[in-house]
Amino acid sequence: MTSATYSTEITMAPTMTPSTEPAIVPAESLRIGTGRTRRFVGREHGAQISYFYVDNEPGEGPDLHWHPYAETWVVLEGTARITVGDHQLVANPGDTSTVPPGVWHGFKNAGTGPLRVLCIHASDIIVQTWAEEDSEAAAGA
Repeated sequence: MTSATYSTEITMAPTMTPSTEPAIVPAESLRIGTGRTRRFVGREHGAQISYFYVDNEPGEGPDLHWHPYAETWVVLEGTARITVGDHQLVANPGDTSTVPPGVWHGFKNAGTGPLRVLCIHASDIIVQTWAEEDSEAAAGA
């Protein structure tokens, strides 16, 4: 097997002995409440990323929020209308989009069937501030 070499590549000696016992994280253990969305917090599982697996009906999806790190979406099924700052994007199955740190964003199911999206957070914990929380805090100041 060949591998690409990049000038920024970090090299390490591979091993057959993982530092922790390999495990499967059952989908049901990641479910949020009684909904279909799942949340994986990397730090709890020795991973350096976190994610949401979102399963929304038409019109559903997270309102505006932001993170102090990048977030990448991969549309698995359906059509997503993604807001990134003042831009509107439409993503279909197989499409990927990334929002930089500190930019307001959200998405809605713009289709007629289910929307399934993998939302990858470039952090081992999930940190997010919702627009309505931010405006309420400013009003109370």
